[in-house]
Amino acid sequence: MLIRNIAALLGHSLDYSPETCIRIRNGRIKSTGSKLRPHGREKSVDGSGLLAIPGFVNSHTHIGDSVGKDVTLDGSVDQRIHPMHGVKSKILKNTPPSVLSEFMASTCRSMIRRGITTFVDFREGGLAGVTLLKRALQGVPIRAVILGRVDFYQDAQDVAGNTPLPDSKVRELATLIDRCDGIGVSGANENSTAVLKQYSRTSKIRAIHSSETRQSISVSKKVTGTAETVRALNLKPDFLVHMTHASRGDLEMASKKTRGIVVCPRANSALAEGIPDIGMMHKAGCTLALGTDNVMINSPDMFREMDFLWKATMGIRQRRVDPREILKMATVNGGIMLGRDVGAIADGMMADCIFLDTHMIDLEPMHNPYASVVHRASESAIRGVMIGGRMAHGSI
Repeated sequence: MLIRNIAALLGHSLDYSPETCIRIRNGRIKSTGSKLRPHGREKSVDGSGLLAIPGFVNSHTHIGDSVGKDVTLDGSVDQRIHPMHGVKSKILKNTPPSVLSEFMASTCRSMIRRGITTFVDFREGGLAGVTLLKRALQGVPIRAVILGRVDFYQDAQDVAGNTPLPDSKVRELATLIDRCDGIGVSGANENSTAVLKQYSRTSKIRAIHSSETRQSISVSKKVTGTAETVRALNLKPDFLVHMTHASRGDLEMASKKTRGIVVCPRANSALAEGIPDIGMMHKAGCTLALGTDNVMINSPDMFREMDFLWKATMGIRQRRVDPREILKMATVNGGIMLGRDVGAIADGMMADCIFLDTHMIDLEPMHNPYASVVHRASESAIRGVMIGGRMAHGSI
């Protein structure tokens, strides 16, 4: 397929081209350039009036709680989403798997309509949880990166005593990793250093929540005498999630020892934990990506996530942020963090694109395409969504 006469944000720098062509072959971007012409019987589409941007990479979700939207608006982070005794865990245990699967599938379809072409899910419930999500994905053309989790959590005594992972769970871990894309750990406070080091020997993607709350940081110090982020790094994670209250030293370590950090500003705010200091994160050299986190708390909407982060950072931190950088957090950087060929319209990358109607009343005239996408665009501006070279929603 050749898409002609289209405006696009190209490459890993999201360089704006007011008129170009995009050639797609075998589900990937073959080439881009203004001088491309159709080959033989190649399908040719006129993209005039459209802006092509990379498909969104939602780098952190928990879609298992899709059945519990806004079930509780009160309580602390632990009371609402703690993996052992939070309201969320009770909902997941008391809801029939078929119902959970149905609502997860609905969330996946909702993400596609909003331009999310890849999502990363921290999947609770062990192997059964992974299987349930795979069932929900059947017939839904979104790209999922499933980070499973052994259904095993330790209390403060086990963490302080450095209790290892039981042999039965070691065997379960091997099976789990074989069935999904990696491991998504709840946090250092629910796992001893011995367990984190056991997890670090897995061969696929590794990620962990860290320094999300002041309380979690305090608990780590009290129980182990060690900073939470230092303990989380025992996992040898590819990326960390949240780091809302991380210190400058924590961030510098993260910059050196991981691919980056996924921030979830709307979720942090909804849980009354503030927002991450992305200015300090950038100064520490961290690569940042965006996630929408729990569906129980937030809609999986990257437009809203970008807009909120941009304005809240300026309002709370009094720092202006380049909207291009925020758009990269929602696209390019997610691909970098995952080590996958997603998140950019560039040669060899997966052909995942959002086609925005530039004549929509909210976008026209588009003087700054980055600002327009970050704080003016919405689901209503989407003409079509392509995943792996096929239209998953709408049309061009």
